[in-house]
Amino acid sequence: MNQKKSIIKSIGSFFAWIGKDLKEIGVTFAKGSWQTRLSFLLIGFGQLVRKQFARGLAVLAAAVGLLYYIFGFGMSYLVDLPTLGTKGRGFNPDGTVSYGDNSFLILLFSLVTIVAILAFVFIWRVNVRQNYQADNLLREGKKLPTNRQDLYSLLDENFDKTLLALPVLGIFVFTVLPIIFMICVAFTNYDFNHQPPAKLFTWVGSENFAQLVSMDTAGLGSTFFSVLGWTLIWAFFATFLNYFLGMGVAMLINKKGIKFKKLWRTILVLTIAVPQFVSLLYIGKMFASDGLINSWLMNAGIIDRAIPFWTNKNYARVLIILINLWVGIPYMMLIATGLLMNIPADLYESAKIDGATNMQMFRRITLPYMLHVTGPFLLTQFIGNINNFNVIFLLSQGGPTSVNLEGGAGYTDLLITWLYKMTVTNTNYRMAAVIGIMVFIVSAVISLCVYNILPSVKDEEGFQ
Repeated sequence: MNQKKSIIKSIGSFFAWIGKDLKEIGVTFAKGSWQTRLSFLLIGFGQLVRKQFARGLAVLAAAVGLLYYIFGFGMSYLVDLPTLGTKGRGFNPDGTVSYGDNSFLILLFSLVTIVAILAFVFIWRVNVRQNYQADNLLREGKKLPTNRQDLYSLLDENFDKTLLALPVLGIFVFTVLPIIFMICVAFTNYDFNHQPPAKLFTWVGSENFAQLVSMDTAGLGSTFFSVLGWTLIWAFFATFLNYFLGMGVAMLINKKGIKFKKLWRTILVLTIAVPQFVSLLYIGKMFASDGLINSWLMNAGIIDRAIPFWTNKNYARVLIILINLWVGIPYMMLIATGLLMNIPADLYESAKIDGATNMQMFRRITLPYMLHVTGPFLLTQFIGNINNFNVIFLLSQGGPTSVNLEGGAGYTDLLITWLYKMTVTNTNYRMAAVIGIMVFIVSAVISLCVYNILPSVKDEEGFQ
């Protein structure tokens, strides 16, 4: 209920902000000077007339550059966005190749063009606001900032904007734009049979999403729900087994009377020092049919044939969870060691005086404190394990496979490794994009549901 109220409040605040901004634009034009009104059409005009050359030239250059891209290059792609191209590759009368349209480039450059249009609107709004602020200063009899002051502010009070401009641009170009592109691909038929420019792809609406959850013979529903179920089971055990066992190891090493504490910690930390890529590949080979473990067991006469560690789905799933303990416990041990040392010793002493047992002290003091402090960490680990590509792919490559699973999926595949196979092995980009969206939806729903019920969020002062 609180989440629903918060969402409604956020939506209301957004529309209130839009209304306030539109009102300011109207007031600016109605009460502004002639320079300001002309700036609505000629971006940067008001600043240049008022001799604010740094501001005027900046917004003018940005606007001209965006308009040049939009009308000189991007618009030719944007007009083809509804169809993603109609003319495929063919041959001209003289025998030369005619490449025609390219759906991939049309979609990509159309998105960039839409972003450029939004950026132009933003620059126009900045231009209007600068004129609005200049008019207000002049009405109050104050002087406008000089060019030197404007430039100096970029290294002083506005230094945060200067420092973050390039990183924000990089995040948008290399992270946000690809995500938007992926979302769009999910609504197309872009796959092995539709590879531009040889053959164009087009929009298919929600057909791919229907196919992913469909339980009929043409759908991927049974495979999707099987992979999703294993993904959640894996994330649960990989998170909480590592958490509680790592905490237990830290408590055991910290216990009074245990000797060589530094030695035990060093041995555990060595597992972190070895690159995970190397250690997981080595362990995967150890449990192969002709690997070290099976060879030793057969030579010792314990078994007469190799145990199918990676070819039996139940063995493979259990083994992956157990191997992940070896990888994950040392991390949690280090985190828990520091946190356990911060628990006031007076709490334990008082509990002992009251006759509390070790288990009671763990349940009433240690565990509540750890859960309070590490709640957000646990949530982060759970989401991280949903997307844990390395452990699964390096150990089993998602296998074993089966005719009962579609799309190249295996019994130990997570959604993220299945997405990888869809992209690299099957070149089924449309379904890979859909799976990517489903990974985001699963992660977002879990995060939103769990975060607001964490003790560290609901009661920040609980252990202070």
